[in-house]
Amino acid sequence: MPKVQHIDPADKRKPGFVEFQPIPVNQYQKTVKDEKGNFTNEEFKAIYHDMVLIREFETMINLIKTVGAYNGTSYNHPGPAHLSIGQESAAVGMAWTLTVDDFIFGSHRSHGEILAKGMSAIHQSDDKYLSEVMDSFFDGAVVNVVKKDFKGTTKELARRFLVYGTLAEIFARVTGFNRGLGGSMHAFFTPFGVYPNNALVGGSGDIAVGAALYKKVNRKKGLVVANIGDASLACGPVWEGITFAAMDQFKQLWEGDMQGGLPVIINIMNNQYGMGGQTCGETMGYDVAARIGAGVNPEQMHAERVDGYNPLAVIDAYKRKRVILEEKRGPVLLDVLTYRYSGHSPSDASSYRSKEEVEAWESQDCIASFGKQLIEAGEATQADLDATWTDVKALVYDMFLKSIDEELSPRMTNAQVIGDMMFSNGSVDSFSTAVPDVLMPLADNSRVKKIAAKERFAFDADGKPFSKMKQFQLRDGIFEAMMHRFYQDASLVAYGEENRDWGGAFAVYGGMTEALPYHRLFNSPISEASIVGTAIGYAMCGGRVVPEIMYCDFLGRCGDEVFNQMPKWQAMSGNVLKMPVTLRVSVGSKYGAQHSQDWTSLVTQIPGIKVCFPVTPYDAKGLMNSALQGTDPVVYFESQRIYEIGEQFHKGGVPEGYYEIPFGEPDVKKEGKDITFLTVGHTLYPALTAAKELEEKYGLSAEVIDARSLVPFNYEQVIASVKKTGKIIIAGDACARGSFLNDFAANVSTLCFDYLDAPVCVLGSRNWITPAFELEDSFFPQPSWFLDMINERIQPLAGYISGQNFTDAEFIRRSKMGV
Repeated sequence: MPKVQHIDPADKRKPGFVEFQPIPVNQYQKTVKDEKGNFTNEEFKAIYHDMVLIREFETMINLIKTVGAYNGTSYNHPGPAHLSIGQESAAVGMAWTLTVDDFIFGSHRSHGEILAKGMSAIHQSDDKYLSEVMDSFFDGAVVNVVKKDFKGTTKELARRFLVYGTLAEIFARVTGFNRGLGGSMHAFFTPFGVYPNNALVGGSGDIAVGAALYKKVNRKKGLVVANIGDASLACGPVWEGITFAAMDQFKQLWEGDMQGGLPVIINIMNNQYGMGGQTCGETMGYDVAARIGAGVNPEQMHAERVDGYNPLAVIDAYKRKRVILEEKRGPVLLDVLTYRYSGHSPSDASSYRSKEEVEAWESQDCIASFGKQLIEAGEATQADLDATWTDVKALVYDMFLKSIDEELSPRMTNAQVIGDMMFSNGSVDSFSTAVPDVLMPLADNSRVKKIAAKERFAFDADGKPFSKMKQFQLRDGIFEAMMHRFYQDASLVAYGEENRDWGGAFAVYGGMTEALPYHRLFNSPISEASIVGTAIGYAMCGGRVVPEIMYCDFLGRCGDEVFNQMPKWQAMSGNVLKMPVTLRVSVGSKYGAQHSQDWTSLVTQIPGIKVCFPVTPYDAKGLMNSALQGTDPVVYFESQRIYEIGEQFHKGGVPEGYYEIPFGEPDVKKEGKDITFLTVGHTLYPALTAAKELEEKYGLSAEVIDARSLVPFNYEQVIASVKKTGKIIIAGDACARGSFLNDFAANVSTLCFDYLDAPVCVLGSRNWITPAFELEDSFFPQPSWFLDMINERIQPLAGYISGQNFTDAEFIRRSKMGV
């Protein structure tokens, strides 16, 4: 789309071939003896120690799950345990060169990666930093458990802190790194650069790319590693994350110090199995997983396979790949060959593989072979290695005892606290101290100048509407709120399909292109999972982001990201993380069954997301301001049918300055005394038309309330209205069956039972596919439907003949048919 990139048919139509370069496979063949000049004796021993620590940690959990005891101490752990016994060298090699400024993301099998990255941070950090981290984290709640009666160095204390915090988290103790709310599959510790692990296979594949985007845009040090399993290469988030990471624009369109690839390594922990399916030879077709890089970009993602059974090979690869990323030539793909002796989980009998296969890999065990190399190179004696095992076993057992002690490590006694953690409810002007990168003063922007000439209230002094072109429109309200924040918060970025040069599919972003550099507003691939997934990674690392998926129907394309990732990390982190993501979702019409659905109900079902649906310019600007001032994930619905509508209700018009509308507060758009209409989204306008006809023809006064927000929602205004009117219709464009309208209805029925003179009525769209535009009047609620429902379900209207059948018999008939 960029005009600066001319696509020449003469060039594109030339015959030729796409050529590939050889992808290295297990090229590193050095031993400890060969590397003696590049590592100190202490470093060699530390690598061995870290592998032993992971092995004993995982062995301990395996014993607890399989025999119910460790070292003779019984314990019942009902939670999950996806172990990585056998993969220790791959984890330690990955983490060894990484600093606290380098972030790792993992999978459900990431205990080893947490310990490896944590130990790497401990090895590299000075005592002052370690003490500050331990003492400040949860006000010392974790370190206080492990330092009692302990006499040793700060680094030794930090090792205890790491093992205990991880284990307490796995055992769901409040002294865990995430207050026990993340558990085994989601544990992490950000001060050491360990970011969330993910229970969803491949879930980190796009989130980690968003973290790399955050580092790039905000000029932060370090690289990002996405640790994913080989089977996850079949998962959408991984492919979409890779596609996003490899976009040409990073190198061809972004300018200045922003030009160049993302600092991200897709690190495949290739243990050669999924749950029970063998990837190479059964469920995949790549033969060598590194081959995938060849299909992504001309650099082939600098892909290679590394022997993950040799920690030195992985360390060497990471040293070389860091140079590539520092030269801004990312992304990188590493296929780290390893093997897990344990099953997918302790209940897995490994019936899908032979005993001989497991024993063959065990015979080349990474810890045993590295220990043998240390002895052969004169870097350690067998007594040294035995002493490491003795030390680690004592440490793990001590931390195990502390983590199961009900006094030292209590469980959460008041589960209601979880509710307090669902939202952070913060108010932050800017997540960056930097001066925002912009291309011009805001006042010089052509769109800003155009808006300045518009009328901010739809009607003149005589009540006559201004022309549509002259009215300040709903899309203008969104634009003003976003531009205000772009010029205030340097961390804010926005992206989605056709957001830049096109101005967004519905012209909301028109004028932003001239004001903002590429790295703050850009086009993404047609890849909804990566749009939302990268936004999640960007936000959890400390930035503010507005992703946009264009059509509400596309929520299905990013379902995991919206339903499993975005809403849950604040609570699962124990409120360590914030999630300032405002996801713009446009609700369509006239485009048929796959582009015109109102799926607000899908989002409201998921705890942890704030949901709003403003339908006036005043509300659109105020709610967007609130979303962009806040620290919580927001799904911000917009109706395509009213982008051009002017402000009809706020008498002063839409203010030029900054203001916020709090989430959860409905608004009375028309006062009345005989019946209440509570509307969601665009249906406000048919409701107002119906209210006018009801009053003019039948002498009934309807009070019309615009919900504005769905989550949270304050019922007090609705209760007050129903107390006055005794009757209510709850209406929206979502299909009636299973919609949030019914949730409203159930709650109003309960809260207003003593004030109701008629049943609470729900008016939604028909339970059909959305038809073509020419048939939409038969599908979406129309003004006449409100009168039909009043006449048939609430009270008869004199001389009125209903067009729609809302009788009990018809309801039962439709339900039988499922329509």
